[in-house]
Amino acid sequence: MNTFRDQLIGTWTLLKKELLRFWRVAFQTVAAPVITGILYLLIFSQVLGDRLEVYEGVNYLVFLIPGLIMMSLLQNSFSNSSSSLIQAKIMGNIVFLLLTPLSYLQLFFAFLIAAIVRGMFVGICIYLIAMFYVDLPVEHPWFVFIFAFCGGGLMGAFGMIAGIWATRFDQMAAFGNFVIMPLSMLSGVFYSIHSLPQMWQNISHFNPFFYMIDGFRYGFFGQSDTSPYLSLLIVVSFFIILSFITIRMLKSGYKLRN
Repeated sequence: MNTFRDQLIGTWTLLKKELLRFWRVAFQTVAAPVITGILYLLIFSQVLGDRLEVYEGVNYLVFLIPGLIMMSLLQNSFSNSSSSLIQAKIMGNIVFLLLTPLSYLQLFFAFLIAAIVRGMFVGICIYLIAMFYVDLPVEHPWFVFIFAFCGGGLMGAFGMIAGIWATRFDQMAAFGNFVIMPLSMLSGVFYSIHSLPQMWQNISHFNPFFYMIDGFRYGFFGQSDTSPYLSLLIVVSFFIILSFITIRMLKSGYKLRN
């Protein structure tokens, strides 16, 4: 029977493998999304800049940065876990992972933590570069951290679900093109939902990405479009639900053992 120490070693070994997997191609997995985020920042700063004030005392450029950070964090957390599983399945080396004595919980936590680390690392890089342009306040650091952690974990779990379900790269691309990207763009990254017609405001409240970004933004400004505690409750609830589904899929071996 494996001891707790052995379980930790096994989990750390897989986690280290996942961290090295994205770090060895950091130009693609880290530099590319950081550059994309900065390009958004440069374009919108030139076009709108100081012309808009979304919250009182917060100009548009400052308002935009937390949204860009969180959007990049979420997208990269999803990409890390989903790409790892789909590549392992298509290349056939998933069998070497399943033959190890690692439990389904160890697999889950290794993939999840790696997804969170990549997402948060990309977000931190964007934040540090953005500091050269504006002085970005952080009113509630714990809100920033907990929304970043839970958001990255939520998308890491969702990425595992997508990676387990998909059998082809085009199926995986469909998740990004038709689920992740639309929900990201319509979540309030570039605007406050209070600037929308009432119908679209109501629709936005059904978008879980909205709560992740709005709660994360509250940590910087102490202002948000909805209650940060409601946002936190919804994000944590989605995190728990998706984690439960992922663990069940890993435990059953769904589309992994056949």
